[in-house]
Amino acid sequence: MQRRMLVGLAVGGCLVLGLGLMVWAGTQGLFSPHGKTQRLLTMADQALQQGQLPVAQAKLEELIASSPDAPVADQALLKLGEVYEGQQQLTLARNTYRGLLEKYPNSALVPEAQVRLGKINVARLFSPHITDEDAVYTVQPGDTLGGIARTNGTTIDLIKKTNELTGNVIRIGQRLKMPKGHFAIAVDKSENRLVVTADNQFFKLYTVSTGANNSTPVGTFKIVNKIVDPVWYKQGAAVAPDSPANILGTRWLGLDKPGYGIHGTIEPDAVGKQVTAGCVRMINTDVEELFTIVPVGTEVTIVD
Repeated sequence: MQRRMLVGLAVGGCLVLGLGLMVWAGTQGLFSPHGKTQRLLTMADQALQQGQLPVAQAKLEELIASSPDAPVADQALLKLGEVYEGQQQLTLARNTYRGLLEKYPNSALVPEAQVRLGKINVARLFSPHITDEDAVYTVQPGDTLGGIARTNGTTIDLIKKTNELTGNVIRIGQRLKMPKGHFAIAVDKSENRLVVTADNQFFKLYTVSTGANNSTPVGTFKIVNKIVDPVWYKQGAAVAPDSPANILGTRWLGLDKPGYGIHGTIEPDAVGKQVTAGCVRMINTDVEELFTIVPVGTEVTIVD
């Protein structure tokens, strides 16, 4: 009798242990056709929680290399980009986010990848670090920042920003970083989004306001003038830049359709809505950034 009890207890213990192992194996994805990828993702998550970025990087890189079409591959790419960011490997982070956008355009992670990619792109553009995507210009006798900007299809502000210049003085023989990207702008009225591309690659996404009652024109236009602290002309009256009634904000980028442009706002809470008289409105910090990046002549495409 005692022996049967001991055997029963042993069998019961084994069943409990086996059930526990099965549950654990299930959580680790051991019974799934994609069990290995899930295990790698779990280990990467654990490493991230412990601040072990190189370990997380190794697991995520293994996952993507061994199972590029796994259901969790988009998650792995986003996490890997975050890991690269955390280690200040911005070029690798940029390429990883680009890979996510290109391979998984319908992923729920696309908006977050776009935000992260935009921040990285601006950080790299504004950095004085010269990459193989930049040119280097050596200042010649008689050069001015304006002339250099026009010759190289860029802006004075961007040359100053990326080379950490505090004024307009340059010296003969000075080497200047010269970003080579060709920028374009696309505005989607239905989503109130403005997307900047560089050489046809996604650069950054901004939330904007467009016209009430479909008043923002559609078509392809060009930026023909740029004004800092613009005066607003309302029914023939001039509203000064520092007036609280001036709706144009801190920057104006005028289009070749008279009366229309991209500008800042005094009502940031309304950005993202169709509320303007036809122009494209941006938060002031965003339009100031855009103003720095894109030169006169930049193409602007607006669609419904």
